[in-house]
Amino acid sequence: MPTPSLAALPIRRLTLRDLSACADLSEDRGWPREEHKWGLLLSAGKGFGIDDPEGGLVAACVVTEYGAWQQPDLGAIGMVLVAGRHARQGVGRRLMRHVLSVMGTTPLTLHATPYGRPLYEELGFKVTGRAEMLMGRFTPGGPESSVATRAATAEDLPAILRLDEEVFGTDRTPLITRLPAFADQLRVAEENGRLIGYTAAWPNMDTHVVGPLIARDTETARALIASLAVRTERPLRTDIDVRHEELLAWAKERGLASVAFNEVMTYGITDLPGDWTRRFAPLTVAAG
Repeated sequence: MPTPSLAALPIRRLTLRDLSACADLSEDRGWPREEHKWGLLLSAGKGFGIDDPEGGLVAACVVTEYGAWQQPDLGAIGMVLVAGRHARQGVGRRLMRHVLSVMGTTPLTLHATPYGRPLYEELGFKVTGRAEMLMGRFTPGGPESSVATRAATAEDLPAILRLDEEVFGTDRTPLITRLPAFADQLRVAEENGRLIGYTAAWPNMDTHVVGPLIARDTETARALIASLAVRTERPLRTDIDVRHEELLAWAKERGLASVAFNEVMTYGITDLPGDWTRRFAPLTVAAG
């Protein structure tokens, strides 16, 4: 029986049962397997994929929806991957067009690598921002912060959700409520009993990724990062909005080095909702 053409292979929804196949696809493209992250995205978001008749996946991506139930305000697209043996054959374009069709009028966002940006621009996405990936071993130093931080408790979750929605501009409950189980650390900053920031450190291969990072100001963001760093022996990794120049300079002074840049792109909106001045880093560039 002849092998069906790529264009004839159906696109289907992915589930947690596809976790290993998604990780295999990441590895195929030279990325880390990132099974922990795939697990979060496939449970909190909607996965889309194309099965390879010879086994595994031809392509995959994940969309995480934010806002009211079944009436999302925003969708974040991430983990757009095509197996190397099927690259440059229009598969990624077809998968993205399917996502655009499924999402209808819902505004969309994604973080694009230089490799992926031309396709997204062709589909109508516009560059609206930029994030710089930093990675390295954090070296404590400098004046001690006056901002108080502590480990988050179960009782903090409602306040974290309120602050997150205020800053991000839409409700991310399905994602944020998974943080206590997903992250190794979840910490908050407070002033006079009021939450002024929060962050998490979650395991990704041999690093701890810092994100999300939401804070009242740069001083609070610094205090939160430092509080995570002293409680891990792993290198830190994070993606900081390039408009936060002061935080970027401080992080580099503390030992984190620039690794790469990603373009923040949007579709159907001219800019992301919320307050960027308090939104320092995403949970992951795959989910916003």
